[in-house]
Amino acid sequence: MAGLQVRSPAPVRTATLWAVLATGLLSMLLLGDGLALNLLLVAIPAALAAYFAGRAAGRRTRAWTLAWGVGGLGLLIVPALRDADWPSFLAVVTAIALGSLALHGGRTWPAVLLGPIGVFNSLVTGPAWGWRGLRERFGGARRSVGAGLRALAVSAVLLLVFGALFAGADAAFADLLGDLVPDASVSGGPWHAVLLVFGLVGALAAAHTAAAPVQWDRVVVPEGRPRGRFEWALPLIVLAVLFAAFNAVQLAVLFGGYDAVLKNTGQTYAQYARQGFWQLLLVTLLTLLVIVFALRWAPRDDAGDRKLVRGVLGTLCGLALVVVASAVRRMDMYVEAYGLTRLRVSVVAVELWLGLVIVLIMAAGVWGARWLPRAVAASAAAGVLAFGLLSPDGLIAERNVQRYEDTGKFDLDYARDLSADAVPALDRLREPLRSCALRPIADDLEAADAPWYATSWGEARAQDILHDRPPAKDPDWSACSRVADDLMYR
Repeated sequence: MAGLQVRSPAPVRTATLWAVLATGLLSMLLLGDGLALNLLLVAIPAALAAYFAGRAAGRRTRAWTLAWGVGGLGLLIVPALRDADWPSFLAVVTAIALGSLALHGGRTWPAVLLGPIGVFNSLVTGPAWGWRGLRERFGGARRSVGAGLRALAVSAVLLLVFGALFAGADAAFADLLGDLVPDASVSGGPWHAVLLVFGLVGALAAAHTAAAPVQWDRVVVPEGRPRGRFEWALPLIVLAVLFAAFNAVQLAVLFGGYDAVLKNTGQTYAQYARQGFWQLLLVTLLTLLVIVFALRWAPRDDAGDRKLVRGVLGTLCGLALVVVASAVRRMDMYVEAYGLTRLRVSVVAVELWLGLVIVLIMAAGVWGARWLPRAVAASAAAGVLAFGLLSPDGLIAERNVQRYEDTGKFDLDYARDLSADAVPALDRLREPLRSCALRPIADDLEAADAPWYATSWGEARAQDILHDRPPAKDPDWSACSRVADDLMYR
């Protein structure tokens, strides 16, 4: 990795140190009660620390760097909006990946895929770099440091004393302080110390990476040995013919109806839909793998070879898009029969993204592939953001409530495991099913009692609905169990 480093990091600027300190303090005060808006509040000063460090190192803010940085912060909106853990986790992981792209830059596949390694390496080198800068800056000015610490101590004492007096004088002001001021009690001291270190180390790692990024674009991936036209093209042409035959059958089924197919195969509607989707998802993944290896060994001696590559792979990509459409249709059939779940909505989202990647590969064959790695990364980030903003749990509840209204079939056990994001849709159910579905969610919200900065918009909205129309404390479970016995997801 040392050969990939352009220069040693510039000395730590004062602005960088202040931003790192702000990140540590906000981490200590805000992150102990859960993740929501507080995660974005902590990430902003960390991003500023990286910006100041990069400017001190002479780096310019390029358009892609700004896009990655803004995109990473934008992804942290998902935990602030949604109560469900799974889309929030996916958004946070993707935000870290985009942050590594913003810190390192780069436009090649190694830069896109290996960027996070440089950030993790800075978790060790960053604190040492920050400590050296702190010693150089304040080593000979202990009097100034002491004066600053005394000023901070006096300010804290004044705030505590007068804040306590004002809170005792007015109950409304006391409630306001209780809502706005984070809990910094002595009982949570060890945990607060851990969060403080977490914030400081994370911000220093980001700043160090921005000051001395690893140049992953310098990693050279050797090209594969070109194969002859016959050796390269024949397997792909045979595969394309197989794709075409399968797609022809799919079109015949689409226009001819499913009754004849089910009669000839002996399968039920659900078996036909469920069996097909997973195989077609695997076909899409394997097709992308075949395209990667085909490009590695593609003939490239003259213009005729390049036309052959574009023609064969373009045809294969076009046929693969029909497979993607068929897979999505199979899952839609299965959802119509058995309802929507987290797994089903997730794999459909992945299948649609894979289809988009195939489209991007086809476009790269026409306009060149220089932009392809960053376009694929941007499409993945945009997909994760859209997935979180869509509110998967809310969509699942909405679809299944609509299905219940149409067919009278509803999986109560599954609905009770959804997050608070599902409350607006579940609120439409008739009693006693409504209370049976909402009672566990209401109990979880009452037990959570998180402060404002650790409460998502989905939780706040659910609390308002349940406050206006609270579910029964002891709903009629016997009536609800008759619906649950349908076992529609089995």
